[in-house]
Amino acid sequence: MVGGAEAPSNNAVDAGGPAIVALGGGHGLAATLRAARQYARSITGIVSVGDDGGSSGRLRAEFGVAPPGDLRRCLTALADGETLLARSLEHRFVDGALTGHPIGNLLLIGLAFAADDLQTAVDEVGRLVGAAGRVFPASEVPVTLIADSDQGTLAGQVTIERATGIGNLRFDPSNTRSPADAITAVVDADQIIIGPGSLFTSVLACALMPDIRSALAKTTAQRVFVANVANEKGDARGFGLREHVEALIDHGLDVDVVLANHETGGAQPDIPGLPPIVTADLAAADRWSHDPVKLGAVLGRLFHQNR
Repeated sequence: MVGGAEAPSNNAVDAGGPAIVALGGGHGLAATLRAARQYARSITGIVSVGDDGGSSGRLRAEFGVAPPGDLRRCLTALADGETLLARSLEHRFVDGALTGHPIGNLLLIGLAFAADDLQTAVDEVGRLVGAAGRVFPASEVPVTLIADSDQGTLAGQVTIERATGIGNLRFDPSNTRSPADAITAVVDADQIIIGPGSLFTSVLACALMPDIRSALAKTTAQRVFVANVANEKGDARGFGLREHVEALIDHGLDVDVVLANHETGGAQPDIPGLPPIVTADLAAADRWSHDPVKLGAVLGRLFHQNR
């Protein structure tokens, strides 16, 4: 189920702001999209599709579809929260055969089968919830993540997240294509935000898709890597800020600036041989995730200082 559809209307708030593309997955990408709403002229979210756990993994295994969970989170982040449907996307069933499934996941899969096209389903949900931008899967088909580790070669997002010593991330199939409109958005963007999120299973799982990596090399946009507020519990366990940035470089991804929470970046953050690092107070009250308001303010300043 691939292809495209007419894009929903974009109601981002700043008509004079930049065209933003955000890459990644999970809660980190959702926070970035909420941040971008504060200063963007247009917003595009491109979402990793290597998830094989939870509700997304169950639906993927049963129906052979791209995992919908991170697509749903991004639509929620961009939605007009006043509508009943927007408020319902994250509602999870707590008993019966549908236990653990959010309404948004089931809606996306149902519409994808009805239209025989996942992108049409994503665009339709975006239209229904008044999304302030457009969301794309990073790949037109589901992919399996493969990586080297301390335990040898591993396959699957959940397995990789539980391992240590991860490197050399790749995909099966290796030559999958990304939606053409998503690639156009990357090439034409004014600012591209990579992360935050699980380094290998969200951030690199999106940015390393062949078409996306090629577009990142061609774009003239400012490329910002947003580091995690705190060290990861999962696939990059033990990685500090330097190791995160070096992993991007090792996988062939160049960024122009690294944005880190001031407690992560330290008082003298610049690291010889790596991109410049900007630090700011970005943490939410939980001290683990990003505050979208703080993040949006700093990302907006970075863009305008770069012009």
